[in-house]
Amino acid sequence: MSASLAPECNQVKERYDTCFLKWYSEKFLRGNATTDECEPLFKQYKQCISKALQERGIDKMLDEARESNRDNDAEHMKGGCEYTFLLLVLQELM
Repeated sequence: MSASLAPECNQVKERYDTCFLKWYSEKFLRGNATTDECEPLFKQYKQCISKALQERGIDKMLDEARESNRDNDAEHMKGGCEYTFLLLVLQELM
């Protein structure tokens, strides 16, 4: 598993990754998933990353980049599933 963007979040990311991979392979792919059992760990990881981004001032840079590229983003979101997915993941982490 890869390291977190913020080293202080590595431990919670590792717990979430382990949980997610197990849930995905043992339940979701077999059609036995009714809920995401790893959501509490994801929320902890999201909170840790959000704090790290704020402390480093990266959250403001992301907001500025989003604002300055709003029209460009709208154009790319018309047909690119991969790009749309990436944006959704980034938004979820914020």
